[in-house]
Amino acid sequence: MLNILIFFLLAAIAGYLIMKFVWRVLKFLAVNTVVGLVLLWALNHMGVSHVEFSLINILIVAVGGIVGVALLVVLSWL
Repeated sequence: MLNILIFFLLAAIAGYLIMKFVWRVLKFLAVNTVVGLVLLWALNHMGVSHVEFSLINILIVAVGGIVGVALLVVLSWL
């Protein structure tokens, strides 16, 4: 009986830690995505680059943030 109680206690702690980590990563990706998309829109609007908003480009911006935008802009110039 005590083994089951300890197991559920450890499982609850592990679940809490996993959810805390996932939430932190999702917040980071959300901020990266918003900043990157606003920057990409501004660069497209000013005529610096002509990068289309496709799924792969949005994923690159979401993961890379400003670095992803810089990569897409450089690649659009080539």
